Amino acid sequence: MADMPSTARPRSNAARILTIVGFVFAVLALLLSPIIFGVLGVIAGIVGAVLGDKPLGWYAAAASVIAAILGVVVFAALMNN
Repeated sequence: MADMPSTARPRSNAARILTIVGFVFAVLALLLSPIIFGVLGVIAGIVGAVLGDKPLGWYAAAASVIAAILGVVVFAALMNN
């Protein structure tokens, strides 16, 4: 069989580190500042996915969006009490 060239990038250490940072920012978005850390988590997750950590990078970006939304909802509920 002939070797087929792959269009996917191989995963690098930088991609995995950015994915982990994306998950950490998701937790920080839930606990501290949803807008700032949510945006940073989405950016880190997307860059991690583009650099080759495909499934986890996209999961980190999605987790950051969800955590930012939940953080805003929790903050609004606490302010209305």
